[in-house]
Amino acid sequence: MDLLLVAAGLAALFFGGDRLVAGAVALAGRAGLPPLVIGLTIVGFGTSMPELVTSVQAALQDSPGIAVGNVVGSNIANILLILGAAALVAPIAVAPDALRRDGTALAVVTLLAAALLLPGSLGRAGGALLLAGLGAYLLLALRGARAEPEPAYPVEMEIAPQTMSRAALEFGFGLLLTLAGAHLLVRGAVSLAAGLGVPDAVIGLSIVAIGTSLPELVTSVTAARRGHADVALGNVIGSNIFNLLGILGTTALVRPIGGLRPESTIDLGVMIGATALLLLVAFTGRKVTRTEGAVLCGLYAAYLGWLAMQTH
Repeated sequence: MDLLLVAAGLAALFFGGDRLVAGAVALAGRAGLPPLVIGLTIVGFGTSMPELVTSVQAALQDSPGIAVGNVVGSNIANILLILGAAALVAPIAVAPDALRRDGTALAVVTLLAAALLLPGSLGRAGGALLLAGLGAYLLLALRGARAEPEPAYPVEMEIAPQTMSRAALEFGFGLLLTLAGAHLLVRGAVSLAAGLGVPDAVIGLSIVAIGTSLPELVTSVTAARRGHADVALGNVIGSNIFNLLGILGTTALVRPIGGLRPESTIDLGVMIGATALLLLVAFTGRKVTRTEGAVLCGLYAAYLGWLAMQTH
C-alpha cells in the first residue's frame, strides 16, 4: 500500500506539475507579461513546484529528513542524472556570459544553504535570508537577460494559445493535482521509511527526490532531443537555485526545520561536489559532452548505491 501511495503521488505530481506550468504560462501570456518574465519565473520555477509542495508538506508532517532530503537530493539528481541524461542525448553547449552569472550564483547559493544546514536545523531567520537571496537573484537575472538578443525558453512554453477561462481551469486543476500528489507521496514515503526501518532522509534523497525531479528530467531531455540542449543546462541551474533559495526558504518560514541526521553533512558534501563538478566541466570545456554525461550518470548510480547501503 505504501508503494502504491508513492507511485500515485509521483504520477499526480508529474501530470499536475505539467498542467500547472502550462496553465500559468497561458495565463501570463493572456495577461500581457513579456516572454522574458514568463521564461525566467513561471516556466523556470514551475518545474520546481513539486519539490516546493512536497517539502512544505513534509515539514508540516514533522518529517524534516524528507523536507531537506528532497531539496538536496533533487539538486544532486538534477546535475548528475538529468544533465547527464540530456548530454547523452545531445552535447550541451555553454553560453559563457550566462554561465558566469548563473553559475556563480549557483555556487554562492549552494555554499550558503549548506552553511545554514550544517548545524542540523534551519529556522525562520535562515529561511527569510534565503528568500531575500531569491529576490536579489531574480532582479539580477531579469536585468542581465534583457541584454540577450534571442533568449531560449524551456519546451513548456511551446503550447497552443488558450482562452483565459481554460487557462485558469488548467492552472487550478494542476495545482490541486500537485497538492494531492505531494500529500500522497509524503504519506507513503514516511510510512515506507518507518516500515523498512530506513531514515526518512534516505527516502527523501532517493525516491522522493527523483520523483519530484521528473518535470526537470522531461524538460531537459525533450529540449535536447529538439536541438535545444543549452536549455537543459539553464533549466538545471535555475531549478537548483530555486530549490535552495525558494523551497528551503519557504519551508523554513512555514515550519522551522530541525532534527536533521548527522549523515546529512555527507549529503551536503555530495551536493557541493556535484555543483563544483558541473561548473568545472562547463567552464573548462564550454560544452558538456556525451562522455561527460555518461560519467555524471555513473556517479549518480554510485551515489544511489551508497544510499542503499545506508538502509542496512
